[in-house]
Amino acid sequence: HIIYFSHIISGYFFDHGYQVIVAHNGFEALARVEETLPNIILMDIQMPKLDGLETMRRLREDSRFASTPIIALTALAMPGDRELCLEAGASEYLSKPVNLKELVKLTNTLLVREL
Repeated sequence: HIIYFSHIISGYFFDHGYQVIVAHNGFEALARVEETLPNIILMDIQMPKLDGLETMRRLREDSRFASTPIIALTALAMPGDRELCLEAGASEYLSKPVNLKELVKLTNTLLVREL
């Protein structure tokens, strides 16, 4: 589901004028962030190899990414998940299924805050 979901999101964002870099696990995400220095990160919490929570923690330890907006996305949506994501470094939290229009709106809002 991760790859399919990422293709849906990346296609939608591409259609709305964004450049999208996709990573399929936490280690790959860390490497891609190092290479590209993104303006915003959409983080799937249930990634293989290194989950999104630990990936966010590691990103926040790096001063270059300490204030980069991160939107955490998860299918679990259990009580306490929002708090766990925010404590790990998420700027915002959304549970799946994600409304793509709302996700783009939230992304735009976070990017404007960064200016």
